[in-house]
Amino acid sequence: MAGHSKWANIQHRKGRQDAARSKLFSKLSREVTVAAMIGDPDPDKNPRLRLAIKEAKSNSVPKDVIERAISKAAGPDADSLEEVRYEAYGPAGVAIIVEAMTDNRNRTASAVRTIVGKGGGKMAESGAVSYLFERKGEILFPLELADAAEIFEAAIDAGAEDIETTDEHHIIFTEDAELAAVSSALEEIVGEAQSAKIIWRPTTTAGLGIDDARKVVKLIESLENEDDVQSVTANFEIPDEVLAEL
Repeated sequence: MAGHSKWANIQHRKGRQDAARSKLFSKLSREVTVAAMIGDPDPDKNPRLRLAIKEAKSNSVPKDVIERAISKAAGPDADSLEEVRYEAYGPAGVAIIVEAMTDNRNRTASAVRTIVGKGGGKMAESGAVSYLFERKGEILFPLELADAAEIFEAAIDAGAEDIETTDEHHIIFTEDAELAAVSSALEEIVGEAQSAKIIWRPTTTAGLGIDDARKVVKLIESLENEDDVQSVTANFEIPDEVLAEL
């Protein structure tokens, strides 16, 4: 999983540097709105909303934008927003899960299908790809907060399932339902997390050479640039030497 995690970290950093500010804010605000819409608008009573707000704040979304997103959940247009998931195969048979929030399923489905086709992939039936992933909580802590041994002990005590330390972060994995509780317990011990969210974690990964890696990365970036798309996950692994070339 190390190669996949390293690529995920590079994506995370690159997203902060390169993503259009308004587009990034829009995606994070939609998650806040939907979280408030399907649960309690009080983050203290709604773990998903609490985590969505944390993710928005970690990406420097202003407080007033977050507050408007929460208020929108009670507005007349709230019911038009819904979560949708698409599954696809990319170049070299890489499995891809695309999660989106939309007020028009037909528009979003058409956009995703077009991007996947142009990127050398093909759409898959529901369940054809997702069985290759597990739904998990992911918490990122900056390296300077604790060393690997300290974070490992604290994470295990807090109920985490797995821990990885990379060049960028300490990455804590949890059961999806335990994410909020583990995140809160860890923050009391080591300090504030950089990010805490639910992800699709691949159970197996496909190794890619330079040509296929370029195609897959281009496809993922094209999907991420689609306005309705919230997240894109794929089960590829890029060897260090190929990653360096990319």
